[in-house]
Amino acid sequence: MFAFIIRRLLQSVLVMLTVALIAFALFRFVGDPINNLVGQDTTLQDRQKLRETLGLNDSVVVQYWRYVVNTAKGDFGYSYMHRRPVKTMLLERMPATLELSIISILLALFIGVPMGVYTSLRRDGFLAKIFMSISLIGISLPTFLIGIMLILLFGVILRWLPTFGRGEVVALGTWTTGLLTVSGLKALIMPAITLALFQMTLIMRLVRSEMLEVLRTDYIKFARARGLSNRAVNFGHALKNTLVPVITITGLQLGSVIAFAIITESVFQWPGMGRMFIEAVADVDIPVMAAYLCLIALFFVVINLIVDLLYYAVDPRLRVDGGGSGGHG
Repeated sequence: MFAFIIRRLLQSVLVMLTVALIAFALFRFVGDPINNLVGQDTTLQDRQKLRETLGLNDSVVVQYWRYVVNTAKGDFGYSYMHRRPVKTMLLERMPATLELSIISILLALFIGVPMGVYTSLRRDGFLAKIFMSISLIGISLPTFLIGIMLILLFGVILRWLPTFGRGEVVALGTWTTGLLTVSGLKALIMPAITLALFQMTLIMRLVRSEMLEVLRTDYIKFARARGLSNRAVNFGHALKNTLVPVITITGLQLGSVIAFAIITESVFQWPGMGRMFIEAVADVDIPVMAAYLCLIALFFVVINLIVDLLYYAVDPRLRVDGGGSGGHG
């Protein structure tokens, strides 16, 4: 177990160093940082002095290592456009993105799993066919189109829900949430459904296929032969063994939801990190772009690491393989 953790940690560090190198390359190859920091009337001597102060005359290796150290400390520099610390901007936008992402993945999980179980147990039922049709829509339609359709129906035609923004939020220390206000909850409904729909269909289809495979195994047949009820067999045995890969995929999808919330945040003008990244791309605000890239990579690495450890803990085959390989080493 210890060797497994060390190996995964080393792989995570390597991934983060690679992402930091890509983010650092943005500063080197997407324009001159000095031109973004000063005006056109700045003298050549002032430019050279600022370049020396920022360490831009140092070697590439020294600059990269300095960037890695500063990033590890949470120092992402200053935004070219807003003249504010990027760290402060990220902390302001992070609650909105995390709140939307977590609600979306929970929505996908609590709707997708029951739908997957039902479609596996009632394959020829009318409702099961409707669920499968919904899953095709969720997979086929692009996210932005789903968002626009929801805005048109519930925001423009029916006027039930707000079409943009986060609504009224409540500050809990440095964290802000819209879950404690009516307008905040209303504003969250359409973006959360838009972001959750693809994940929900993915989870539903995964549960369905895993459930069908488990129901065909010998130990399920033995359980039925022992006289256990359908409820005990389906939910006590089959579903329990189905949920291990589902939990794994759900954990990995959380990173994807956070990263790809960009489209949803843009459609609904949600004040999260994704929308901030889009604005930074439009303004060529390299410090914000680089910080977002590193932060999303960190989310992915941490979530993958947690999922790997949980999977290692619940799957005895991995521990046996790990122990065997460790003994030979």
